[in-house]
Amino acid sequence: MSAVADILMHAYAMTPADCLAWRQRLDARDLRLLRDGGKVAGTLVSIRKGQWFGGRSVPVVGVGGVGVSPLHRGQGTATRLMTRLVQEARESGAALSILYPATQPLYRRAGYEQAGARYETRVQMSALEMGERTLSLRAIESRDEAAIAACYTSVARFRQGWLDRSEFSWGRVRNPRSEPVHGYLVEGSAGVEGYVYLARRPLKDLKQELALTDIVATTPAAARRLLRFLGDHHSLGTEVVWYGGPDDPFLLLLREQSYSVKVYMHWMVRVLDVVSALEARGWTPGLSGSLHLEVTDELFPENQGRFVLEVADGVGRVKRGGEGRLRLDIRQLGPLYTGFQSAASLRSVGLVEADDASVQAAMALFSGPQPSLRDMF
Repeated sequence: MSAVADILMHAYAMTPADCLAWRQRLDARDLRLLRDGGKVAGTLVSIRKGQWFGGRSVPVVGVGGVGVSPLHRGQGTATRLMTRLVQEARESGAALSILYPATQPLYRRAGYEQAGARYETRVQMSALEMGERTLSLRAIESRDEAAIAACYTSVARFRQGWLDRSEFSWGRVRNPRSEPVHGYLVEGSAGVEGYVYLARRPLKDLKQELALTDIVATTPAAARRLLRFLGDHHSLGTEVVWYGGPDDPFLLLLREQSYSVKVYMHWMVRVLDVVSALEARGWTPGLSGSLHLEVTDELFPENQGRFVLEVADGVGRVKRGGEGRLRLDIRQLGPLYTGFQSAASLRSVGLVEADDASVQAAMALFSGPQPSLRDMF
């Protein structure tokens, strides 16, 4: 663990206090080490969770904390780490692996590709005085955690790409590494209808901004009450910042466009198992169709070859064979799968080979809202 802390301090410029907080949050069973000559040369964290696609939770392995000792850089250490990680992740039964890249070439060599984005939303606090106080609001207590998790799930399952959170992910919401977080919930006749977790970040001249680690509302009244609560900080506050997608419904409640939305970072996906990935996700109810794929994958022979995807009644079924009319590498299957890039867009830059009918079929089957992520990991 001492060697891991040293690697992370070099890789991410983390302070000793940050490393200690990171270690306290980590389940040691999720830590992976690569040794060279008896010394720890590299490390990463493998985190089991789910990710929502089409209203169904797809089993994924998230990758974080990838670091290589300064003495072992430029020797293929990170590539060896990632190759072994995706092999282990596939063996565990996960359909996908996801990560935020510090550098893309490394992860592309392991079969990952951009497949969605995490967006930063900043709202001027003065725009949040919305006059809604009908629902009660109180501080969150430990006994509320199950109800809050259910509240989150009821929203996240309809947000393409959001996490089906593990305890690790909830820990990042409730207890981030470097700042105290306070939680508040909104209650109505049916119980918890919304909540927010926030940190107050000091600025100059006694001002502050509110940094939200999560905000969710399941009713219009709860959404307005939460925004009103955030607006009540305007005497000393400047902005409220949170993360999610480009289509955040909270912004539709604002009178003016007193906000900015920008890409914070693109995340990447690696399809570990073609068949299980396509069959695990949900599909648009009432939509039916078929797609003949031909996939190449240098790492997993099981993913190589031709597959036929048949979609009906919100369910996908995959069988071997077919005509292979849409040809792509495993990397390009990632952004197609999440809906981040259409088959037409991928074909336009030479990353997919397909006839027009197959492109149109793929665009219909994989259509939906832009995939996004709220959580870091």
